[in-house]
Amino acid sequence: MSEATETTSRPKYKPVLAPASTPKFELPSFDLPKIEIPPVLRELAEKSVSQAKETYEKLKSAAEEATDVLEETCANASKGVSDYNLKLIEAARENTNAAFDFAAEIMTAKSLSDFVELSTRHTRKQYEAVTAQTKELAAIAQKAAVETSEPLKESLGKFKVA
Repeated sequence: MSEATETTSRPKYKPVLAPASTPKFELPSFDLPKIEIPPVLRELAEKSVSQAKETYEKLKSAAEEATDVLEETCANASKGVSDYNLKLIEAARENTNAAFDFAAEIMTAKSLSDFVELSTRHTRKQYEAVTAQTKELAAIAQKAAVETSEPLKESLGKFKVA
């Protein structure tokens, strides 16, 4: 058995090594004639590089401003959505408590007229509450929309039509 394990652990094939000397190819060299660039072309090239740098700086500045505006817009939108959701949760809590209070009052009704009176009072209170909640939610949504769009309006007002 030891012979069988020894023979299986050895590789069956020997790796082939690359030859020690591989041929090297050289590209032919071309001697370029030395040409003196006229001062006009040199000046033109310098102006072009200068204009390219200025344009790059302007683009970089505009991109940074756009990023700042987008960050502010997203932050305002996030705050507005958060305020709106908090108000929704508060309204749901108030409405749920009112429903449980109404259920407890209905249990104490002794006659049909008591039931109708309690039901009418609850309906009136809920109508008033839902109306007030809707107005508050609309005000929060309007405020969020204004605050979210304000940075965009300001940044668009800075653009000049050429």
